Parts: sequence; C-alpha cells; structure tokens
Amino acid sequence: MKISRILKTIFLTDFITGLGIAIKESFKAKKTLNYPFEKGKISPRFRGEHALRRYPNGEERCIACKLCEAVCPAQAITIESTEREDGGRKTTRYDIDMLKCIYCGLCEESCPVDAIVQGPNFEFATHTREELYYNKEKLLDNGDKWESILEANIKADKPYR
Repeated sequence: MKISRILKTIFLTDFITGLGIAIKESFKAKKTLNYPFEKGKISPRFRGEHALRRYPNGEERCIACKLCEAVCPAQAITIESTEREDGGRKTTRYDIDMLKCIYCGLCEESCPVDAIVQGPNFEFATHTREELYYNKEKLLDNGDKWESILEANIKADKPYR
C-alpha cells in the first residue's frame, strides 16, 4: 500500500512539473517561422545557386583559367574559351549542370578572381530537368541580380580564406 502511494505521489509530481513547463513555454516567443512569408537569416558562407560576377565596369570577371572545371569533383562545369585582342582569354561557354553539382564550394574556392560564387538563393526548384542546365547568360544574370549580396558575403568571409 505504501509503495503505491509513493508511486502515485511521484507521478503526480512529475505531471505537475510537466504541466508547469508547458504553461511557461506557451507564453514565450514562438521559435518557428511561417516559411514562405517569413525567412530566416542566411549565413554569408551559405552555398546556394551559382552566379558569375562582373567587375564594376561591366566586364566579366572570368579569365577562363579553367581551375573551377578542373577542381569540380562531380565534373559539372564545362568551359570553352577564346583569346581576346589584348592577349588574355575570355569564356565563350560556361555551363554548369546543376543536376550533377554537389554544392561543395570548391569552384569558388579555386577561382583567383572571385568570378564564380554560390549565391544566397536556395529556392530554385524547376518543373523540368532542362532548366537546371545553367549557361553563361543565366549565371551572369544571377550575378547581376545578387551582386550587392555577393559582395557583402565575400567581404564577411574574407577572414576565413
């Protein structure tokens, strides 16, 4: 008899403690976000959709060194280039197969001029597979669209490089 009374007292104490915690938590601020309408903060080192950047004068940054193509473990990048009038190289074709890409960030780490970067966009679902084959124009459009964010992210990441 005494054991059952002791057990009932323990269970009742646990129940009241749990109820107190539940009531206390119900008055605190919510920890969830209403996702499509509210978005959380994204880290400057986030690796999202790829973008090709330009210099402030509008010239493409990519010098066609092909380091990103060489370092890509998934072999998702294809680059073709021609020689410019001044003796340098420029890209004629810069394709990324986003279906192969593993978002490792090695392409942006290997780029000596910060031409290829991974931007802040993680919402790029598509209806067809063909839309995930990015060409040079699509990558440059991404870079133009997010340039201010990309510049700030690179500046924030500078101490870690």
